[in-house]
Amino acid sequence: MPQPGLRERKKQATRRMIADIATGLFVRRGFDAVTVAEIADAAGVSKMTVFNYFPRKEDLYLDRHLDRLRELEAVVRDRPAGEPVSVAMRRYQHGLLAAQHPLSGAVEGVRGFWSVLRDSPALRSRMVEQEHEIAELLAGLLTEETGDEFGCRLLGNLLAATITTIWHTAVDRIVAGDDVDRVRRDQLAVIDRAFDVLEQGIGPRREPLHSDG
Repeated sequence: MPQPGLRERKKQATRRMIADIATGLFVRRGFDAVTVAEIADAAGVSKMTVFNYFPRKEDLYLDRHLDRLRELEAVVRDRPAGEPVSVAMRRYQHGLLAAQHPLSGAVEGVRGFWSVLRDSPALRSRMVEQEHEIAELLAGLLTEETGDEFGCRLLGNLLAATITTIWHTAVDRIVAGDDVDRVRRDQLAVIDRAFDVLEQGIGPRREPLHSDG
C-alpha cells in the first residue's frame, strides 16, 4: 500500500489532533455538553475546519471509522489472488490485536470510551450506522470482483457482524472488569472462533423454529 505524501500526512495529523482534543473534552464533560465551537477553539482552528474533517459531531468521537473503512478496502483489494476474503479479514483482525490497536477493542482506556458512548443516544445510533457502512463497503467491493450482488451483500453483512462481535467481546469483558492483558490473550481464540463460524456456517438446525402441531 503506497505511503501518503507530505500534504496528506499533515491533513491526517490535523485530523488526529482535532479528534484527540474533542475526545478529551467529551470524556471530561460528556458528549452532549460539548459544542463543536468549543472543540474548534480548544484545537486552535475554525469551526468550519472541524466540519471539513468531521461532517458530523459524532464522528469526532467515533473517529477511527474512516481509518477502518480505508484499511478494510485495502485488505480486500490487496489480498493475494484467489485468497478468500475471510482469510484476509482474519489476518487483519489478528494484526490489530498484535498491534494493540484501538479497533481491536482489547486496549487500555476502553472503559472511559464506553462510558461516554453509553450515555449518548446520538453516539450509539451513529455506531450502528457505521456498522452498516462497513457492510455496504465490503459488499460493494466484493460485488466488483464477482458480480454476485446478492451473495456479496450477504457476505458483507456477515463480515461486518463478525468484526463487530469480535470488538464487542473484548470491550464488554473489559468494561465488566476483566484484566486487559488477559482479554487480549483470549482474543486470539475469539478471532479464530468467529471466523471459523463464518467460514463453516452454522450447520443444520437441531430443532424446527416452530411446530405445526
